[in-house]
Amino acid sequence: MQLSEYMKELRKVKTLDRAQEAKLWAAFKERGDEEARQRLIESYQPLVFKQAAPFAQLDCVLDLIQEGTVGLIEAAERYDHTRGVAFSLFAVHRIRGRMMDFLRREGQVDVACLEENLEGGSLKENLVDTAASVPEQAESHELARHLHQAMARLPDKERAVLEGMYLCREDAAGMADALHVSSSHIYRLQKTGIRRIRGMLSRFMHYW
Repeated sequence: MQLSEYMKELRKVKTLDRAQEAKLWAAFKERGDEEARQRLIESYQPLVFKQAAPFAQLDCVLDLIQEGTVGLIEAAERYDHTRGVAFSLFAVHRIRGRMMDFLRREGQVDVACLEENLEGGSLKENLVDTAASVPEQAESHELARHLHQAMARLPDKERAVLEGMYLCREDAAGMADALHVSSSHIYRLQKTGIRRIRGMLSRFMHYW
């Protein structure tokens, strides 16, 4: 399939409203409805394309989209629809992770630098003492690895908010709508999440 054909198919995807999506998640997770599972995965295919779009110029972009789709499927299998976290916020990290692993294997881009730009910068700025010295490149990459591990240990909503704000560039109002909470609650989750990560990374903070 060519990229143009993929885009043509993507335009056929119908967006689900909140009630439709909730019904499909219940059918899939509670009754094992494979048709509901497929419908959900198809409806979130644009999320995969959004993550692949910055690499549209690469010859391997369709392979990259395929990897992202595998990440999407994995996210759908692991997602707990009863926790109140929007699936898009839950899935995007796994989709991007699959894509980054693929690009790393293929040697297509400087993934360490890319991850620093996409994921590390803004969040690190909120975690570190601004008076700290600039870390060496190797130290920065090692800290990024610990940061990923710490993020994975956060409560679901705090992790979703930090990933949404710092990895996906979502605004507080959009996430508040997705999580069915107020914008002020999103900011509280952000502050609490950062405080938890500070604690988990306290041993490494003096390098930042």
